[in-house]
Parts: sequence; C-alpha cells; structure tokens
Amino acid sequence: MRTILLRIEYDGTRYAGWQIQKNGLGVQGIVEAALTQVVGHAVRIHSSGRTDAGVHAHDMPAHLRTEVMMPLSAFREGVNRFLPEDVAVREVLEVPDDFHARYSARGKWYRYTIYRGATRSPLACRVSWHMRGDLDLELMRAAAGMLVGEHDFQAFRTSGCAAQTTIRTIFAVDFVADGDFLHLDFKGTGFLRNMVRLLVGTLVDIGRGKRPIEELPRLLAVDPDVKSGPTAPPQGLCLRKVWYDFDASDKGFKWEDIHAADRRTKNPEVSSESP
Repeated sequence: MRTILLRIEYDGTRYAGWQIQKNGLGVQGIVEAALTQVVGHAVRIHSSGRTDAGVHAHDMPAHLRTEVMMPLSAFREGVNRFLPEDVAVREVLEVPDDFHARYSARGKWYRYTIYRGATRSPLACRVSWHMRGDLDLELMRAAAGMLVGEHDFQAFRTSGCAAQTTIRTIFAVDFVADGDFLHLDFKGTGFLRNMVRLLVGTLVDIGRGKRPIEELPRLLAVDPDVKSGPTAPPQGLCLRKVWYDFDASDKGFKWEDIHAADRRTKNPEVSSESP
C-alpha cells in the first residue's frame, strides 16, 4: 500500500464546504469521484481539516491509501482531467505510511482579504469582503498583537465546534496592504470552528470604533459579559498553507515556535476547525 498526499486548490463559492454532505455539494466528494476514475477503485481521502461553505483553499492537503503503482504525475494530471475548473490538484507527494493529513499537521496559515475600494468590484466579490468607510489600522494592529501567543479562544468559536480544548497558539497576525486590498494573515498551530472569521469581525469592530480595544483581553480571559464581534463573511477566507515536518525549510513558518508549542503539549489539535 502507498500513502499519497494531494495538495488541492479550490474556489469554494459554489460548494457547501469541503466535507461530503447530504444536502449540498462538498469539494471532498468531487475529488474522491475523480480519484476513483483514475485509480479504478473506490477512494476515501482524509484532509487536514474542513472549510465552510464559500471558503476557499490554496493548499488543502488530503491523503489516500492505494495499491495502484502509477507515477505521481499521473495522480495530478489524471485527477485534474476529471475535476471541474474551480478545483485542482496542485501537487502530489508520496509520504510515509504513518502520515495523516490531519494528525501530522504542524501548523496552518489562513488569509482573510478585505476589499476597500470606493465601489464594489465584480471581480473581487467572490474572494473578499467589500468594506466601505475608514479603518484604524494602527489600532487593529495593536489588537492583533494581543492575539499572538497561547490563549483560550473559547469566545471565538461557533456552535458545533467539536474541539476538546479551546486553547490555541497563534504565532503571527500580519497585515499586508496590496492596493485596494488588505490581507490579514493568521498563522498558528490550529484554529477553532469559525475562529478566524470571528477574530476578523472583532478586529474590524475595533478598527471602526464600534468596540473598545480593552474588550479583547477580556474576551481572551473568557469573560462571559463580553461577546466577540460578528462572523466575517466566508468568501474573504482562504486556507493558504498547511505545514508538515517535511516543510521545515519553508521560511513562511516559525518552526522555533512549533518546538516551543511541542514542549507545552504533545497534541496541538491543529485540525478541528472550520475557520
């Protein structure tokens, strides 16, 4: 048996999320059907996590087990022939038998994109949150700095979150300006259900002056008298990268922080989210 890792990119606009669902079209089912056409047997893939309806992914890792001995390029090119235009396998790797796309993950990077143009953009509406009005970016950066480190993010999850612990470690929250676009990059060991979108909604409330920055430490202290901001719209969120041990040369991830997290816990639970 071989263990094959696929890194999958998709536009989540027309999907009910990553996971196979009874009442909606999931990306997972689309990929499994294409794989079945290529390898000639029923396939079940296991991903690093899940994304909600309308959320995108540049790098959703998923692995499968198969006895088919075709070259790795055939998994990529062959599967892509049977996939719609909004889903593609970007990379294929053969990994050790004990690899698991979920449990072997070491960290994740989610990007949330805000479009700040004066008028709406038909080309940007599928991948960003159009926001009019001023934002106090310095205040938002100061608030984002409070999120870095190990905290209890219980206030930043929605119902249905099955995580056994709400403790998570965020390594960085970066603000990247790109013309009319503002990208908020969240990197950490893992995220709770809708955690990133709730964090964005809270930061935006602070930037708009609708919420005092002093409420953020109270949210991280799980003060029951303080509620998080609104859940930001799904189309602005994209899973940019999931890191594994073999990605250790990637300079986009702070491996020294991962090792520090390992010393605190043996199970960072990086994949129980739909951020």
